Amino acid sequence: MTHEETVTMIVEEMRSLPGAMLPILHAIQDRLGYVPKEAVPIVAKGLNVSRAEVHGVLTYYHHFRQDPPALHMLHICRAESCQAVGGDALAEHAKNALGCDFHGISGDGSFSLEPVYCLGLCASSPAIMLDGEVHARMDSEKLDSLLEEGK
Repeated sequence: MTHEETVTMIVEEMRSLPGAMLPILHAIQDRLGYVPKEAVPIVAKGLNVSRAEVHGVLTYYHHFRQDPPALHMLHICRAESCQAVGGDALAEHAKNALGCDFHGISGDGSFSLEPVYCLGLCASSPAIMLDGEVHARMDSEKLDSLLEEGK
């Protein structure tokens, strides 16, 4: 099934939901790993809104990706609890280790780096999530070890 067919199917299934745009965009990203540019006109037509409105929602929410993600997804908590115990230094270390900023992909294409604003591990900060698995009390050495395992 092509991306266009997948998006069309999702729009058809979900367009009658109240406030359907966000659930549709989430479903597309869940199915494809991102919301491809060719989805915008399909969603717009299916919801009878402008392409600009769909694009505005996609770009407003940092959760939505418009490019395919890397093989591994690294989320680093940016909430106050994590920042208070070294989260900023951990984030900078991750950026340097991967060679990219938040919302970017590492030079070798292995990792996508994303901020997240609370993983619910405030008592054991700083925290990260790698491929859906949370890790607490992180430091640069532990992060390096996890990144090496993921390569």
